[in-house]
Amino acid sequence: MSFQPRYFIHVIVISLLGITLMYFFPEKHSGIISPLTDNQEPKKTIFSFIMPEKDPNVLRNKIKQTIGTAWKNYSVYIVDYSSKFTMGINESTIFDAASVNKVPILTALYEGAAKGQIDFDKVITIQPADIQDYGTGSIRYDPAGSTYSVKTLARLMMQKSDNTAAYLLANYIVGLDVVQSYVDQNGLIQTDMVNNKTSNKDMAVLFEKIYHKKITNPALSDEMLGFLKDSDFEDRIPGLLPKNTTVFHKIGTAMGTVHDAGVVIYGKTAYYIGIFTADVGDEEQAAKLISEVSKIVFDFMQ
Repeated sequence: MSFQPRYFIHVIVISLLGITLMYFFPEKHSGIISPLTDNQEPKKTIFSFIMPEKDPNVLRNKIKQTIGTAWKNYSVYIVDYSSKFTMGINESTIFDAASVNKVPILTALYEGAAKGQIDFDKVITIQPADIQDYGTGSIRYDPAGSTYSVKTLARLMMQKSDNTAAYLLANYIVGLDVVQSYVDQNGLIQTDMVNNKTSNKDMAVLFEKIYHKKITNPALSDEMLGFLKDSDFEDRIPGLLPKNTTVFHKIGTAMGTVHDAGVVIYGKTAYYIGIFTADVGDEEQAAKLISEVSKIVFDFMQ
Protein backbone atom coordinates (compact mmCIF):
# COMPACT_ATOMS: atom_id res chain seq x y z
CA MET A 1 0.00 0.00 0.00
CA SER A 2 1.44 3.38 -0.99
CA PHE A 3 2.07 6.08 1.63
CA GLN A 4 -0.75 8.64 1.79
CA PRO A 5 0.48 11.95 3.32
CA ARG A 6 -3.02 13.33 3.74
CA TYR A 7 -4.12 10.23 5.67
CA PHE A 8 -1.08 10.56 7.94
CA ILE A 9 -1.85 14.26 8.64
CA HIS A 10 -5.48 13.41 9.44
CA VAL A 11 -4.36 10.84 11.99
CA ILE A 12 -2.06 13.36 13.69
CA VAL A 13 -4.77 16.07 13.81
CA ILE A 14 -7.34 13.66 15.27
CA SER A 15 -4.84 12.43 17.86
CA LEU A 16 -3.94 15.97 18.98
CA LEU A 17 -7.63 16.87 19.17
CA GLY A 18 -8.28 13.88 21.39
CA ILE A 19 -5.42 14.76 23.75
CA THR A 20 -6.64 18.36 23.97
CA LEU A 21 -10.21 17.29 24.79
CA MET A 22 -8.96 14.90 27.47
CA TYR A 23 -6.87 17.72 29.00
CA PHE A 24 -9.65 20.28 29.18
CA PHE A 25 -12.58 17.89 29.71
CA PRO A 26 -11.35 15.12 32.04
CA GLU A 27 -13.52 12.17 32.98
CA LYS A 28 -16.37 13.20 35.28
CA HIS A 29 -16.64 11.51 38.65
CA SER A 30 -19.80 10.87 40.55
CA GLY A 31 -20.44 12.49 43.91
CA ILE A 32 -20.39 16.07 45.17
CA ILE A 33 -17.43 18.21 44.21
CA SER A 34 -16.37 20.97 46.63
CA PRO A 35 -16.27 24.51 45.23
CA LEU A 36 -12.92 26.00 44.29
CA THR A 37 -10.94 27.59 47.10
CA ASP A 38 -9.67 31.14 46.85
CA ASN A 39 -6.06 30.06 46.47
CA GLN A 40 -6.70 27.46 43.78
CA GLU A 41 -5.14 27.94 40.37
CA PRO A 42 -7.35 29.68 37.77
CA LYS A 43 -9.03 27.47 35.15
CA LYS A 44 -6.77 26.63 32.27
CA THR A 45 -7.74 27.54 28.75
CA ILE A 46 -6.32 26.67 25.36
CA PHE A 47 -4.57 30.08 25.47
CA SER A 48 -2.50 28.92 28.44
CA PHE A 49 -0.26 27.11 25.98
CA ILE A 50 0.13 30.20 23.81
CA MET A 51 0.27 33.02 26.38
CA PRO A 52 2.37 32.25 29.48
CA GLU A 53 1.56 34.07 32.70
CA LYS A 54 3.27 37.42 33.19
CA ASP A 55 6.25 37.30 35.52
CA PRO A 56 6.22 40.21 38.01
CA ASN A 57 9.98 39.88 38.48
CA VAL A 58 10.57 40.72 34.82
CA LEU A 59 8.55 43.94 35.14
CA ARG A 60 10.08 44.77 38.51
CA ASN A 61 13.60 44.48 37.12
CA LYS A 62 12.77 46.63 34.09
CA ILE A 63 11.37 49.36 36.33
CA LYS A 64 14.32 49.27 38.71
CA GLN A 65 16.80 49.47 35.82
CA THR A 66 14.95 52.45 34.36
CA ILE A 67 14.82 54.34 37.67
CA GLY A 68 18.39 53.45 38.58
CA THR A 69 19.64 55.88 41.23
CA ALA A 70 17.33 58.74 40.22
CA TRP A 71 14.98 58.06 43.16
CA LYS A 72 15.99 56.91 46.62
CA ASN A 73 12.48 56.59 48.01
CA TYR A 74 9.68 55.43 45.73
CA SER A 75 6.82 53.01 45.29
CA VAL A 76 5.33 51.36 42.20
CA TYR A 77 2.27 49.15 42.34
CA ILE A 78 0.42 47.41 39.49
CA VAL A 79 -2.85 45.46 39.71
CA ASP A 80 -4.26 43.83 36.57
CA TYR A 81 -8.07 43.81 36.53
CA SER A 82 -8.34 40.84 34.16
CA SER A 83 -6.04 38.40 35.95
CA LYS A 84 -4.38 37.78 39.31
CA PHE A 85 -1.24 39.61 38.22
CA THR A 86 0.19 42.17 40.62
CA MET A 87 3.62 43.74 40.92
CA GLY A 88 4.79 45.85 43.81
CA ILE A 89 7.84 47.82 44.86
CA ASN A 90 7.41 49.29 48.35
CA GLU A 91 3.65 49.29 47.79
CA SER A 92 2.89 49.43 51.51
CA THR A 93 5.29 52.28 52.29
CA ILE A 94 3.51 55.36 53.66
CA PHE A 95 4.10 58.64 51.80
CA ASP A 96 3.02 62.24 52.11
CA ALA A 97 -0.16 62.02 50.01
CA ALA A 98 0.05 65.54 48.54
CA SER A 99 -3.01 66.03 46.29
CA VAL A 100 -3.68 62.31 45.98
CA ASN A 101 -5.69 62.84 49.20
CA LYS A 102 -8.35 64.50 47.04
CA VAL A 103 -9.47 61.06 45.84
CA PRO A 104 -10.79 60.01 49.29
CA ILE A 105 -12.52 63.40 49.60
CA LEU A 106 -14.20 62.85 46.23
CA THR A 107 -15.37 59.33 47.06
CA ALA A 108 -16.72 60.30 50.50
CA LEU A 109 -18.51 63.26 48.89
CA TYR A 110 -20.20 61.07 46.28
CA GLU A 111 -21.16 58.38 48.75
CA GLY A 112 -22.81 61.11 50.83
CA ALA A 113 -24.64 62.39 47.75
CA ALA A 114 -25.97 58.92 46.98
CA LYS A 115 -27.33 58.72 50.53
CA GLY A 116 -29.02 62.10 50.20
CA GLN A 117 -26.64 63.74 52.68
CA ILE A 118 -24.92 66.02 50.15
CA ASP A 119 -26.64 68.56 47.91
CA PHE A 120 -24.56 69.13 44.78
CA ASP A 121 -26.54 72.28 43.96
CA LYS A 122 -25.74 73.98 47.25
CA VAL A 123 -23.87 77.26 46.61
CA ILE A 124 -20.80 78.19 48.66
CA THR A 125 -19.58 81.78 48.99
CA ILE A 126 -15.80 81.96 49.26
CA GLN A 127 -14.47 83.87 52.28
CA PRO A 128 -10.92 85.30 52.46
CA ALA A 129 -10.01 82.79 55.20
CA ASP A 130 -10.98 79.90 52.92
CA ILE A 131 -8.38 80.66 50.26
CA GLN A 132 -5.52 78.16 50.20
CA ASP A 133 -2.92 80.38 48.58
CA TYR A 134 -0.40 77.75 47.53
CA GLY A 135 0.14 75.03 44.97
CA THR A 136 -2.43 74.27 42.30
CA GLY A 137 -5.88 75.63 41.60
CA SER A 138 -7.70 78.62 40.16
CA ILE A 139 -10.09 79.65 42.95
CA ARG A 140 -7.38 81.47 44.89
CA TYR A 141 -7.13 83.99 42.07
CA ASP A 142 -10.85 84.81 42.22
CA PRO A 143 -12.10 87.68 44.38
CA ALA A 144 -13.53 86.98 47.83
CA GLY A 145 -17.29 86.62 47.64
CA SER A 146 -17.15 84.45 44.52
CA THR A 147 -19.67 81.62 44.58
CA TYR A 148 -19.45 77.98 43.55
CA SER A 149 -21.80 75.03 43.67
CA VAL A 150 -20.64 71.88 45.45
CA LYS A 151 -20.58 70.07 42.08
CA THR A 152 -18.30 72.74 40.59
CA LEU A 153 -15.98 72.53 43.60
CA ALA A 154 -15.72 68.76 43.07
CA ARG A 155 -14.85 69.23 39.40
CA LEU A 156 -12.21 71.88 40.14
CA MET A 157 -10.73 69.76 42.93
CA MET A 158 -10.04 66.96 40.46
CA GLN A 159 -9.53 68.72 37.13
CA LYS A 160 -7.28 71.51 38.37
CA SER A 161 -6.28 69.88 41.67
CA ASP A 162 -7.68 73.00 43.34
CA ASN A 163 -6.55 73.20 46.97
CA THR A 164 -9.22 75.71 48.00
CA ALA A 165 -11.96 73.50 46.56
CA ALA A 166 -10.59 70.50 48.45
CA TYR A 167 -10.39 72.53 51.68
CA LEU A 168 -14.01 73.65 51.38
CA LEU A 169 -15.35 70.19 50.54
CA ALA A 170 -13.35 68.37 53.22
CA ASN A 171 -14.00 70.84 56.03
CA TYR A 172 -17.45 72.32 55.35
CA ILE A 173 -19.36 69.94 53.09
CA VAL A 174 -18.29 66.40 54.01
CA GLY A 175 -16.24 66.84 57.17
CA LEU A 176 -12.66 65.62 57.51
CA ASP A 177 -13.70 63.20 60.25
CA VAL A 178 -16.32 61.73 57.92
CA VAL A 179 -13.71 61.30 55.18
CA GLN A 180 -11.40 59.53 57.63
CA SER A 181 -14.23 57.28 58.81
CA TYR A 182 -15.01 56.50 55.17
CA VAL A 183 -11.45 55.43 54.32
CA ASP A 184 -11.24 53.37 57.52
CA GLN A 185 -14.44 51.53 56.67
CA ASN A 186 -13.15 50.81 53.15
CA GLY A 187 -9.96 49.17 54.36
CA LEU A 188 -7.50 52.00 53.70
CA ILE A 189 -5.48 51.23 56.81
CA GLN A 190 -2.50 53.42 55.89
CA THR A 191 -4.38 56.61 55.03
CA ASP A 192 -4.41 59.48 57.52
CA MET A 193 -6.39 62.48 56.26
CA VAL A 194 -5.40 64.84 59.08
CA ASN A 195 -1.67 64.26 58.59
CA ASN A 196 -2.08 63.75 54.82
CA LYS A 197 -0.51 60.31 54.58
CA THR A 198 -1.31 57.33 52.38
CA SER A 199 0.22 54.37 50.59
CA ASN A 200 0.15 53.05 47.05
CA LYS A 201 -1.67 49.93 48.19
CA ASP A 202 -4.42 51.99 49.84
CA MET A 203 -4.95 54.02 46.68
CA ALA A 204 -5.18 50.78 44.69
CA VAL A 205 -8.07 49.70 46.90
CA LEU A 206 -9.89 52.99 46.39
CA PHE A 207 -9.36 53.19 42.62
CA GLU A 208 -10.56 49.62 42.18
CA LYS A 209 -13.81 50.56 43.95
CA ILE A 210 -14.20 53.68 41.81
CA TYR A 211 -13.48 51.91 38.52
CA HIS A 212 -15.83 49.00 39.25
CA LYS A 213 -18.51 51.46 40.45
CA LYS A 214 -18.69 50.14 44.00
CA ILE A 215 -18.76 53.58 45.65
CA THR A 216 -22.14 54.84 44.52
CA ASN A 217 -24.78 54.40 41.81
CA PRO A 218 -23.77 54.05 38.12
CA ALA A 219 -24.66 57.64 37.16
CA LEU A 220 -22.62 59.22 39.96
CA SER A 221 -19.82 56.69 39.40
CA ASP A 222 -19.56 57.80 35.77
CA GLU A 223 -19.39 61.40 36.94
CA MET A 224 -16.48 60.64 39.27
CA LEU A 225 -14.66 58.80 36.50
CA GLY A 226 -15.24 61.77 34.21
CA PHE A 227 -13.58 64.12 36.69
CA LEU A 228 -10.62 61.74 37.06
CA LYS A 229 -10.24 61.50 33.29
CA ASP A 230 -10.54 65.24 32.61
CA SER A 231 -7.31 66.31 34.30
CA ASP A 232 -5.14 69.29 33.46
CA PHE A 233 -2.07 67.22 34.41
CA GLU A 234 -1.36 64.67 31.72
CA ASP A 235 2.45 64.57 31.74
CA ARG A 236 2.89 61.63 34.13
CA ILE A 237 1.06 58.31 33.78
CA PRO A 238 -0.61 59.26 30.46
CA GLY A 239 2.41 61.18 29.15
CA LEU A 240 3.87 58.59 26.74
CA LEU A 241 0.83 56.37 26.24
CA PRO A 242 -1.09 56.11 22.93
CA LYS A 243 -3.59 58.92 22.38
CA ASN A 244 -6.57 56.54 22.46
CA THR A 245 -5.66 55.32 25.95
CA THR A 246 -8.09 56.24 28.73
CA VAL A 247 -6.56 57.16 32.07
CA PHE A 248 -8.54 57.91 35.25
CA HIS A 249 -5.97 59.34 37.61
CA LYS A 250 -4.91 61.87 40.22
CA ILE A 251 -1.52 63.51 40.53
CA GLY A 252 0.11 64.76 43.70
CA THR A 253 2.95 67.27 43.98
CA ALA A 254 4.69 68.78 47.00
CA MET A 255 8.24 69.70 47.95
CA GLY A 256 10.31 66.70 46.88
CA THR A 257 7.15 64.68 46.23
CA VAL A 258 5.77 63.70 42.82
CA HIS A 259 2.95 61.13 42.54
CA ASP A 260 0.44 59.82 40.07
CA ALA A 261 -2.07 57.03 40.60
CA GLY A 262 -5.00 55.73 38.62
CA VAL A 263 -6.47 53.24 36.18
CA VAL A 264 -5.27 52.74 32.59
CA ILE A 265 -7.67 51.39 29.95
CA TYR A 266 -6.55 50.32 26.48
CA GLY A 267 -8.70 47.91 24.50
CA LYS A 268 -9.37 44.94 26.78
CA THR A 269 -6.49 45.84 29.07
CA ALA A 270 -7.34 47.53 32.39
CA TYR A 271 -5.01 47.93 35.35
CA TYR A 272 -4.24 50.09 38.35
CA ILE A 273 -0.88 51.85 38.37
CA GLY A 274 0.48 53.96 41.19
CA ILE A 275 3.87 55.67 41.22
CA PHE A 276 4.84 57.54 44.40
CA THR A 277 8.10 59.34 45.16
CA ALA A 278 9.71 61.24 48.01
CA ASP A 279 12.93 63.22 48.45
CA VAL A 280 13.31 63.92 44.72
CA GLY A 281 15.58 66.82 43.81
CA ASP A 282 14.12 67.66 40.40
CA GLU A 283 10.32 67.51 40.31
CA GLU A 284 10.10 68.09 36.56
CA GLN A 285 12.53 65.25 35.88
CA ALA A 286 10.61 63.03 38.30
CA ALA A 287 7.39 63.63 36.34
CA LYS A 288 9.21 62.67 33.14
CA LEU A 289 10.54 59.50 34.73
CA ILE A 290 7.05 58.59 35.93
CA SER A 291 5.87 58.77 32.32
CA GLU A 292 8.71 56.47 31.25
CA VAL A 293 7.90 53.92 33.95
CA SER A 294 4.23 54.13 32.96
CA LYS A 295 5.12 53.32 29.35
CA ILE A 296 7.20 50.32 30.43
CA VAL A 297 4.24 49.01 32.40
CA PHE A 298 1.85 49.70 29.52
CA ASP A 299 4.00 47.75 27.04
CA PHE A 300 4.39 44.88 29.49
CA MET A 301 0.64 44.64 30.14
CA GLN A 302 -0.36 44.38 26.46
